[in-house]
Amino acid sequence: MAGIKSLAKDTAIYGISSIVGRFLNWMLVPLYTIMFPVAEYAVVTFVYAVVAMAMVILTYGMETGFFRFANHERWSNPMEVYSTSLISLAVSSTAFVGLVVIFLKPVTGWMECTDHPSYVVMMAVCVAMDAFMAIPYSYLRYRKRPLRFAFLKLINIGLNIGLNLFFILLCPWLMNHAPSTVNWFYRADFGIGYIFLANLIASAVNLVMLWPELRGFNWKFNGVLWREMLRYSAPLLVLGAAGVMNQTIDKILYPTLAAHRPDAMYELGIYGANYKLGILLLVFLQAFRFAYEPFIFARTKDEAGGKKRAYSEAMKYFVAFALLIFLGVMFYLDVIKYFISPRYFSGLKVVPLLMMGELFFGIFYNLSVWYKITDRTMWGMWFSLMGLAVTLVLNITLVPSMGYMGCAIAALGSYGFMMVMSYFIGQHYYPVDYHMSHLLGYFGIAAVLYGIGLYALPALGLGDVINGLVRLLLLALFVFIFLRWEHLNLRSLIPHKHH
Repeated sequence: MAGIKSLAKDTAIYGISSIVGRFLNWMLVPLYTIMFPVAEYAVVTFVYAVVAMAMVILTYGMETGFFRFANHERWSNPMEVYSTSLISLAVSSTAFVGLVVIFLKPVTGWMECTDHPSYVVMMAVCVAMDAFMAIPYSYLRYRKRPLRFAFLKLINIGLNIGLNLFFILLCPWLMNHAPSTVNWFYRADFGIGYIFLANLIASAVNLVMLWPELRGFNWKFNGVLWREMLRYSAPLLVLGAAGVMNQTIDKILYPTLAAHRPDAMYELGIYGANYKLGILLLVFLQAFRFAYEPFIFARTKDEAGGKKRAYSEAMKYFVAFALLIFLGVMFYLDVIKYFISPRYFSGLKVVPLLMMGELFFGIFYNLSVWYKITDRTMWGMWFSLMGLAVTLVLNITLVPSMGYMGCAIAALGSYGFMMVMSYFIGQHYYPVDYHMSHLLGYFGIAAVLYGIGLYALPALGLGDVINGLVRLLLLALFVFIFLRWEHLNLRSLIPHKHH
């Protein structure tokens, strides 16, 4: 239980930065959806989908590789692993920016930015810096410094948000009331480019603030270690790329697959905005991931039964908490939806499918422990490739007739397939008793509460206020059932300092 409490504490700290930061970033969505036309917001959706893919390629699995080799019995010097990882990513990130500049014209054409090549250059530099910074942030996680990690992340996010508000709201106001203060740098026709510029400045400041993590050790590149890390991480690159493609390929392909539809880019804008409404579950998944990798690799030297119990317990808490978030968002979606412009409400039907798909992906991530600690990372690659194949087939099949609803169904089907495959194959290579009766029971209880809260309750015609209160009681009931079923009390879940 001590290990689970430590995992919960670190997840909570990482979650504070993720939840606060993502929520504040989330608050920018209504700004974007109100200030920019739907088709223009679609360009933002498209560009950031490509950026997500570039980020995975430029880190090429080195984050997980760093954790594995920093804890590896054959490499006694973690700082040598750290230094080798840093140098590798510095060289590859710099090369990436050079390639984008050389091939700028075809790249801008593909990214729907022909009239604004500066958009592409800014995001290329930004993603290169972010890829390099992935290793210092991993080092903070390795050193168990979640508070500094959270502080730096929040500074980065706060600066990004502040610059968005400055460029998108304050500068236009100043142009009307005191033009001399901003007309020397501000151009109204730069439009959504200010979103990318704000991101670039925030990343540059973040890199400067990570300076303490980039000094005080011997910068040394170990070629033998680097090749071993690449062999270990290469499948994770494919896994990560396929995983991000599962999340972004629908947005990248949508203009092509829906080309015959009258408003393809308009629909993409609606889909991209509604995708943001599942942010609370995505934040929890990210916070859990930050804490989970150090957690599993730190237990590689524990006795087998103990570490397997820890993995099983982690899965149980993850599923219960993720289902609670899912129910909370679904129960109060009528309120949450106002974080985007009413112009986008037609896409709300995709939210439950997308959130359940992300929950399945979170379970898949939990299950990934078996191939990471047994050095069978090739399996992770195959799972992601198979999931990507499912995504592509379903998108190609469904999007032309169903539009973005086909994208949501494809995401749900892909993640569900990956989750099931990883479970059954993992039980063969590294069996862990995940107490499936409990996990399936929580899904069943959540399904019943979902039906009561969203279908049975509105049929009674009790009014919005009463419905909201009853749904709050349903959420409390889910927590109560979990605590009773696991023979827990709330105090047992709170990490305590031992004196």
